Amino acid sequence: MNKQMNVQKNTIPETYGKSSGKAKSEKMGVMPVGKLIFVMSVPAMISMLVQALYNVVDSMFVSAIGGVEAERALDAVSIAFPFQLLNMAFALGIAVGANSLIARHLGEGDGYSASKVASTGMVVSLAHCVVFMILGATAVRPVARLFTSDGQTVDMVVSYLSVCLIFSFGLYVEVFVNKVNQAMSRMTIPMISQLIGAITNIILDPVFIFVFGLGVTGAAVATVTGQIFAMIFTVIVYAVKKSEVSILPKYVRMKGRTIASIYKIGLPTIILNAIGSFTIMTMNGILSFFKSKYGITILGVYFKVQSFVFMPCFGLNQGILPILAYNYGANKKDRFDKTFRIALTVALIIMAVGFVLFQTVSGYILSAFGSISANAEMHAQAVSAFRIISVSFLPAALSVITITMFQSIGRGVSSMLMAVLRQVGVLIPAALVLCVLYGVNAVWWAYPIAEIAVIAVFFPIALKTIAKVFAIKAAFAKKEITDAA
Repeated sequence: MNKQMNVQKNTIPETYGKSSGKAKSEKMGVMPVGKLIFVMSVPAMISMLVQALYNVVDSMFVSAIGGVEAERALDAVSIAFPFQLLNMAFALGIAVGANSLIARHLGEGDGYSASKVASTGMVVSLAHCVVFMILGATAVRPVARLFTSDGQTVDMVVSYLSVCLIFSFGLYVEVFVNKVNQAMSRMTIPMISQLIGAITNIILDPVFIFVFGLGVTGAAVATVTGQIFAMIFTVIVYAVKKSEVSILPKYVRMKGRTIASIYKIGLPTIILNAIGSFTIMTMNGILSFFKSKYGITILGVYFKVQSFVFMPCFGLNQGILPILAYNYGANKKDRFDKTFRIALTVALIIMAVGFVLFQTVSGYILSAFGSISANAEMHAQAVSAFRIISVSFLPAALSVITITMFQSIGRGVSSMLMAVLRQVGVLIPAALVLCVLYGVNAVWWAYPIAEIAVIAVFFPIALKTIAKVFAIKAAFAKKEITDAA
């Protein structure tokens, strides 16, 4: 009976959603690992770098409004940012959870289950979208008043954030479908869609802000228009191309087990992105409480600049997650181990380059921000902060890849725990202790302390976990062969 069931299961991909030949996703189990990581990751890394560039350019356009209105517009965008980050966290988290499960099912040769996950995941993702749309229409004004007492700034927050949330359906659909594409090893499509969104946004920003005179509202309209254009491209390409995985109502299974599996893997991504805004606000509070003269400004600039170092690693993550999940599902430990080793090496190289740049040319980097370069004291403090924080880059490389590895094998709790400890559990207490013992200028050492402490604990656990899960798979496979005989 078991043998018959296995035969039926493995025949599904040969007829499911394909015209002929091997499934495109099968290259994740046969293509040379180094080449595969390159093919899967480089497009995502490029798109993430474009996203980092877009964030800086967008801020420049808003600040170019001029006068007091520009200051209020920047305040409004800053107040809105954590809530945009939270919205993105849910869109990305559900998509990542589905991505890992889909890739794993494809690795097991089960295209039908992959389609069930994709279709159900889309419904779950859109449900989150509806919640944020409702919040965008009802809750923005009272929330804005918690952060500013200036009526005009509140109005700008409402104008900007309401548009971004109410019309965020483009973001949710585009992100989810692209993660399904990545699970099938289609990495170019997500890159092109993100380029379409970013370029559209950059082009339309000055048009809506200055030509149409919409100010900060124009920036929001440009943002959601870019997301919608990216969504349209993604959906059209997905509908036209033949796929192993279908997103259709007939495959939706709103059952606790399927939904729980998506959340189990995606929750760490949700938390990782959501706590980013919490961490920034908390660190700003610490800097303010201990009366740092320039700390908040320095921290804000750091997060803009460091994205150019971390974004390529996040793109690498997007590429290796389906590879790891596929080969875990296919029980190919050698390929899984090699992918993990190469990813760690690449991440360390990227972060090492960032470390060297932050150590040697921080002053030149900061010169791009006029208010810092014009103030000698602030500039000196910023250079010192950049050099100290960059000590965390190398251990961060290990942490980021290890979190992805845990996600790929369904160990969502471990990856979530790592994410929380890195950004909150160790970082915030370390920052408080350093400020009390050594003064506020020592607060930047909290970042290296947090990264080193977390990876020292979890990296050995990760290696043991890999050996354990594949040993279990090997034992199970041996038992199936014995039973079949």
